[in-house]
Amino acid sequence: MSQTNHQPIRVLFVCLGNICRSPLAEGVFRKLVDEAGLSAHFEIDSAGTGPWHVGEPADRRMQRTARRYGVDLSKHVARQLSEKDLAYYDYIFVMDRENLEDVLHLDREGRFRDKVQLFRSFDPEPGNGEVPDPYYGGERGFETVYQIVERTARRLLQHLLAAHGLKETVGLSR
Repeated sequence: MSQTNHQPIRVLFVCLGNICRSPLAEGVFRKLVDEAGLSAHFEIDSAGTGPWHVGEPADRRMQRTARRYGVDLSKHVARQLSEKDLAYYDYIFVMDRENLEDVLHLDREGRFRDKVQLFRSFDPEPGNGEVPDPYYGGERGFETVYQIVERTARRLLQHLLAAHGLKETVGLSR
């Protein structure tokens, strides 16, 4: 499937509260897309399955970890996933199986199931297939999550570029 400039590839990352894992995945993926000179081909966002942190910035510990790697999360504002998101986004990547179940539960008619998958299904070192939630842990947990997200986002971008015939355009739009 070839992608035109008129219809961006819409990618959504989802975790529980949209303050740690999914904003990091959004930020890392956006940075990789920008570095590839393909920003015009993507629309990237994140959301949480729960309402607890709506309107809040990304967790300060996650912001600090991301900043060490050149990823800016300072403008992030947490939001909750909606049914409209399921129809709007082409790809919805969830951070763990609980998020997967919550997203699929929101899809009452089962129309969007093939858009939704575990983010770590693209991880070359998938472990248990889930991105661990660092919220209640220490700094090391945030670093571990960054490493997981960064390598998974790289592989995901390679996959999407190939799937949409964009691999050949890397570097040409700079």
